[in-house]
Amino acid sequence: MMTNSDKKPLILVSNDDGYSAKGINSLIGVLAEFGEVVVMAPDTGRSGKGCAITSETPIKYSLVSRTDGIEVYSCTGTPVDCVKLACDALLDRRPDLVVGGINHGDNSAVNAHYSGTMGVVFEGCMKGIPSIAFSLCDHAADADFTPTFPVIRRVVEEVLRRGLPKGCCLNVNFPEKAPYKGVAVCRQAVGEWVNEYEPHEHPRGGKWYWLTGEFVTEEKDSTADKVALNNGYVAITPTRIDMTDYDLMREMKDWEL
Repeated sequence: MMTNSDKKPLILVSNDDGYSAKGINSLIGVLAEFGEVVVMAPDTGRSGKGCAITSETPIKYSLVSRTDGIEVYSCTGTPVDCVKLACDALLDRRPDLVVGGINHGDNSAVNAHYSGTMGVVFEGCMKGIPSIAFSLCDHAADADFTPTFPVIRRVVEEVLRRGLPKGCCLNVNFPEKAPYKGVAVCRQAVGEWVNEYEPHEHPRGGKWYWLTGEFVTEEKDSTADKVALNNGYVAITPTRIDMTDYDLMREMKDWEL
């Protein structure tokens, strides 16, 4: 593991598309402008793993490459495993920043709950480390991430300078097509997935199901992240780890329990 006496910011990076994905490799180059970069990412795609951890089988990591200021490791576990293992067994000091992405696909609205990329930053946030997720609304393996770089630089610079409140992280989503109309700080949109599985006849009898689905929302308000994205804006959603509903908590004081 690299050590550096001048203590440049240490940035831990992971994703749910795997260490070889174009998104994370595009991100590494941008983050290297700000400090030392250590990548520990799954050895293959782990999309949709959310905050899942591996509890019944051992995991391991291996060095993929080491260049000046950048180290890349692959891990057999989930995105959250990657952050936990890097912090516990690899790094010689606490990261100054945890970054997830750049994800191939949209992580706005309820997608944040399913996303392994968001799992990365939730774990960093739970460890008290400022954490940011970046996602592009384009699932293509060869997606062009270049237009995202100026915004990523500005967000990273601000977070390194200002930090983030305890228990809070940032979910940053980019529209599929550039140029972007601007940057909007948003709330999480309300919506749901429908028609989520496509049935097929199994050749040996019975059915099997492919995950598919359509996201539907009645949101029209541009303060919602999904609406902002659809209107061509980069959507930044400040997100809390604490899921307590404080309004309902107060209301429940009148319940006869």
